[in-house]
Amino acid sequence: MNNLTETALGYFEQGRDIALQWALSPAAWSQFALLVVAFGLAVVLSRWLKPRLTRLLTPEPASQSHLAQARRFVLIFMPLLMPLLAFVLTSLGEQVTRSIFGSGAVIAFGKRVFLFLAVRAFVRDILADGFLRVLGKFVLIPVAALYALGALDPVVAHLDATVVPLGNLSFSILWLIQFAVVGGVIFWFGRWSNDQSAQFIRTQGEMPPATRQLAEKSAEIAIFGVAFLVLMNIMGVPLTSLAVLSGAIGVGLGFGLQKIASNFISGVILLLEGQATVGDFVELDGGEQGQIKKMMARAIILETFDGRWIVVPNEDFIVTRVINYSDSGSANRFEVPFSVSYDTDINAVPDIIEAAVAKHPDVLTAPYPPDCELRGFGDSGIDFAVEFWCEGLDDGPNKYSSDVLFLVWNALKDANIEIPYPHRVVEIKAGALPEPA
Repeated sequence: MNNLTETALGYFEQGRDIALQWALSPAAWSQFALLVVAFGLAVVLSRWLKPRLTRLLTPEPASQSHLAQARRFVLIFMPLLMPLLAFVLTSLGEQVTRSIFGSGAVIAFGKRVFLFLAVRAFVRDILADGFLRVLGKFVLIPVAALYALGALDPVVAHLDATVVPLGNLSFSILWLIQFAVVGGVIFWFGRWSNDQSAQFIRTQGEMPPATRQLAEKSAEIAIFGVAFLVLMNIMGVPLTSLAVLSGAIGVGLGFGLQKIASNFISGVILLLEGQATVGDFVELDGGEQGQIKKMMARAIILETFDGRWIVVPNEDFIVTRVINYSDSGSANRFEVPFSVSYDTDINAVPDIIEAAVAKHPDVLTAPYPPDCELRGFGDSGIDFAVEFWCEGLDDGPNKYSSDVLFLVWNALKDANIEIPYPHRVVEIKAGALPEPA
């Protein structure tokens, strides 16, 4: 604590001496004047240039050309106009003062201050990503502040000299900070690249859905694998030192991570074979059913029609029976039973019902048109059923059976065909009841 206090007092006394020296120096006063003039001129020029540059660079709202996107990208950096103009004007003033007075310490300090203002504006007004904003707030701005105060080199030297032991290894604090920053930036860029590649793959309509899913997963593994190797190379970590770690991972996969490895391999097989893909409605052997919402490395997410999500391991899709009702958009057959009275001419019923059901906009004519079949003679009426084909499932947003029942009801009513309901006949035999007194 005493050493830290003595160091702080030393920097304070050094700053006080420099301030007194500047206050009593005519060259320093002239440099202060140039700083004020440069700052004022930068403010005036930025206010004059900003609206004109904005009008010049703003493209039409509907334009999506490469030039329009480039112009929009340049507009993002408009908040840097004033501090960068001040930095450029101060640089010109520094050359003047050094040629006249032979020194330019004050104006060089002003240049660093304007650079700090530019960095702060960049982090505050331009960085939109949450991770990059945090990185800029806690790393970039402090580094710019230390550079503006002229304390960056001593701080870097102190961090580099401070070593943290970790078993047989040791790292300096500076190396750890650099590793965290470089690693964060590389993996952020990997995530951004992965999002862009996934978006591009999803737009390839000629590719089967399963192939698109496999391409997305392959691109993700390749991008983050390359990012890891680049990070190790930049930070000087020899890849041969990872051999022990790879061996440990292999042993872990062989013993403790068997299920994870099995599910991962099962997921790859599913994507290659295309047995199920995102959007299909499936039913597993255990009774779970729902629409596939996500296919991940370990499991598949099913969403039921009542909004619940079911996490099903990929292995279950390989080792158990799976019913795929969608099969990437194939038609499904449905059936609606109904009955008519025994007084009905049953020969006319099929034509009436088939014509009525065919009017439904979602009922298909292929592979088969609506088919009304006689099923049996019931206790109260004659039993029929109409079969029809539709794209999709008879649940959730689709109400095929309900709609067809309405059509059947209306068609029978229009044809004056009675829909029976149960009748019961009670016979009373003579002598079964006592005579009234």
